[in-house]
Amino acid sequence: MPLFGNKTAQPTPAQTTAPRYSNSSADGSPRRGFFNRRRSSSASSSDFDSHNRRHGSKVSRGSTRGSGGLFHRNHEDPSIVSARERVLQAETAEREADRALVQAKAAVREARDRVKMLEREAEEEARLAKIKQHQAKDISKRAKPLGRHERY
Repeated sequence: MPLFGNKTAQPTPAQTTAPRYSNSSADGSPRRGFFNRRRSSSASSSDFDSHNRRHGSKVSRGSTRGSGGLFHRNHEDPSIVSARERVLQAETAEREADRALVQAKAAVREARDRVKMLEREAEEEARLAKIKQHQAKDISKRAKPLGRHERY
């Protein structure tokens, strides 16, 4: 019995000379590869899918949880999954904190700019008030001698 094939024992016919490299064997049946694969040159993806459903696919398409032994590669320890989730949450929290810090710095900068603007406005108003006070004092001096005749 062959090691990888499942050919039934048939009496071997007289030796004929067949071409050395062809797509068929001496008896006319298609030649098969090392592991006796029966795939036509026009195999479609549905043929592969049906093969995978019958014999099980080696590609995992789903959650990481599944049955398996100690060395099953797709199975992750719950503590590892938990640690990974905590790291992801920490990274998210750090990004949000950075964003909040940038916003807080911008708010502080705007507040300081607003205070400086108010100080400049107050200084300008104080300057104008001083000018007005000086002008009022001058007018008061001029108005003092008026009304000398109205004393009682």
